[in-house]
Amino acid sequence: MSRETDLTRVLDSGIVAVVRAPDPDGLVEVVRALADGGVTVAEVTFTVPNAVDVIRAAKRELGDRVLLGAGTVLDPETARAAFLAGAEFIVSPGVNVDVIRLCRRYDKLIMPGAFTPTEIITAWEAGADIVKVFPADIVGPAFFKAMRGPLPQVKLMPTGGVDLQTAESFLKAGAVCLGVGSQLVDPQLVAARQLGRITELAAQYVEIVRRFRAGP
Repeated sequence: MSRETDLTRVLDSGIVAVVRAPDPDGLVEVVRALADGGVTVAEVTFTVPNAVDVIRAAKRELGDRVLLGAGTVLDPETARAAFLAGAEFIVSPGVNVDVIRLCRRYDKLIMPGAFTPTEIITAWEAGADIVKVFPADIVGPAFFKAMRGPLPQVKLMPTGGVDLQTAESFLKAGAVCLGVGSQLVDPQLVAARQLGRITELAAQYVEIVRRFRAGP
């Protein structure tokens, strides 16, 4: 699929699940559980041991049912390895212009992380499709509302601090989608293989986005 098609899918979904765990075993089933709950966009972070193998297996087993990406990508070499394994988008914790350029070269979606207005502008001018504000719990929804004034064209996604209580507040403040990590892919639920609970949580986040977009 093209970068534009994938961007539309992310924006339509409204949720990007962050799959991070100390053990790669069972993570393909975690991604499947997310999809069962309606969250069909997920990034497997490169802090996961053998993340490339997880991405490859998830792509093979789930196909186009899930738009699969790679997270915590720090350099172009890692991004390239993720693409070869089947990742369709890249998420990073900071702004690496070389990573952004690589993604644009291969027509892949890129969501670099930023924390200040200067970093957001740098990422956007370099070609970011969505700028991940991280850690969003430090700045809160008020930051997103403030950025809408001078930077209405920039698509912002909070990651870190997004939970069932704050999700709607970030959307109201102007976030185009939500990056949700341990509050959705709870490490304890993953370790206990409580996949049904992950599916339930996914459905709750999907409902928050649906309800917000439906309006009063």
